[in-house]
Amino acid sequence: MLSVVIQAGGRSNRMGQDKALTPFLGRPLIERVLARVTPIADEVVIVANHPGGYRYLGIPLFPDVIPERGPLGGLYTALKVAANPKVAVVACDMPFVSAEILIAARDILDRTDADAVIPQTGRGLEPLHAVYRREACLPAVEAAIRAGQWRMTDWHDDANICYLSEDILRHHDPAGYAFMNLNTPEEFRQAEEAAREWGGWGRG
Repeated sequence: MLSVVIQAGGRSNRMGQDKALTPFLGRPLIERVLARVTPIADEVVIVANHPGGYRYLGIPLFPDVIPERGPLGGLYTALKVAANPKVAVVACDMPFVSAEILIAARDILDRTDADAVIPQTGRGLEPLHAVYRREACLPAVEAAIRAGQWRMTDWHDDANICYLSEDILRHHDPAGYAFMNLNTPEEFRQAEEAAREWGGWGRG
C-alpha cells in the first residue's frame, strides 16, 4: 500500500504567486502532478500551510506538524500524516514527476531492507521524488529535527538509504525531465514547450 504526499508548502518567491496553482497548459500545475501520481496511489494527500486554494481538489490537506522547519519539516509531516507503510513524497512543482521511478523505488522497498529509496543524479539527491518506509524513517527524521538539524540528509546516517543511480533513472526517464522543478515564469514556459512536444497534458 502506497501513500503519495504532494508537498505544496513552498513560498514561491521567484514566481510571485503560488506555483502549484499557476496554470500549466491551461490548468493548475498541481492538477498535472495529481494526474501523474494518482494511478499508483492508494492514498493521496497534500501538505500545504496555506490550504485554501487547494480545497476544490477534494483531497485531504495538512499543514506542517512542526511549523517553520523547511523541507525537512515537510518530510516529517508527510510521514506523520500518511496512512500507509510506504510513502512517496513529491514536490508540487515537478510537471514531469515520474510514476515509473516511484514504482521502481516502491518495488525496491518491497524486496529489500532499505528504509528509503532516493534518486541520485549528477546534481545531487532528489528527496522530493522518493519513497520512504514510514515506520523506519519517521523516528529518524523526528530525531534530526529535535536535534536542531535542517538539511534533508541529516537523518540518513540513522537509516538504510538506497540511492537510485543515473543508469536506473535513465531507463525510466530517458528524456531526463522527471526532476525538472519550476520556479520562474520562464521555467514554466520552457516546461510547457517540452510537454507539448510530448503530446500535451496527458503525456510526457
